[in-house]
Amino acid sequence: MKILKYFIGIVFVLSLLSCKTNSELGRKVDQFFQSKRYKATLKDRNSLYAEAQQLKKDTTELGTELRKTKNEYSVLKGEYNNLSNKSGLQLAQLNEDLKSKSKELERKEKLLQDREHRLKEMEAIVSKQDSITRALNKIVKNALLGFNADELSVEMKNGKVYVSMTDKLLFKSGSASVEEKGKQAIKKLAEVLNKNSDIDIAIEGHTDNVPIKTNIYKDNWDLSVARATNIVRMLNEEYNVNPKRLTASGKGEYFPVATNDNPEGRTKNRRTEIILSPKLDELFKMLQKD
Repeated sequence: MKILKYFIGIVFVLSLLSCKTNSELGRKVDQFFQSKRYKATLKDRNSLYAEAQQLKKDTTELGTELRKTKNEYSVLKGEYNNLSNKSGLQLAQLNEDLKSKSKELERKEKLLQDREHRLKEMEAIVSKQDSITRALNKIVKNALLGFNADELSVEMKNGKVYVSMTDKLLFKSGSASVEEKGKQAIKKLAEVLNKNSDIDIAIEGHTDNVPIKTNIYKDNWDLSVARATNIVRMLNEEYNVNPKRLTASGKGEYFPVATNDNPEGRTKNRRTEIILSPKLDELFKMLQKD
């Protein structure tokens, strides 16, 4: 079940936090995250994890029951042989018990075979998605080789590819307008995304915890939403990435990757993450069918 445990890790449910602000943009983002489509997707991903956990538990219990039934069958068969010379009535009852246990044994063996077959199908899909993710990770890294480590990073975790771009590459302080070098990085990434259409794309804006308040942005949360949305619009409007694949969210200061107690940590926290996820359509269809 080692592969199943890994599968459970990679299909961990996507969780996107909507941002409520008084601005028109904030209200639109909030409406999107309250939509039936978003809630259905989140529900499917949560169901996937629960289904896998229950399947593992049921399969283990079924195996235990099967071994118990085999032992009972062996005991009855031994009793049958020992009583073969005794009264016909006692022998007939024992024979009926033996037949009943034999049928139960066949039923449980068939059920266990079906479970194992289903697990193999799920593992095959997960393995395929893992191969896609590894290949995508390599492609994205190669496409973004021209940028420095303090500008962006690419890593694979939880079955997804994370492209983390720093404010040094993308934005000036307090601004949501993408800088020229940042546009070059977005363009190269868009070229990869358009060649791999079975990848969902989530854009997350993150900030440090230093408060801001401008005529345009009420706080860091507001700014992070605007930054994520601007990148989504750029991918769609300038590079024709299908909008159905795109999700924008602002996380503000609430998901730091380093301490906010020093300049180095705050620099790491001011970032935009582009999260690339292989679609789980095949697995969802199989679970729904079952």
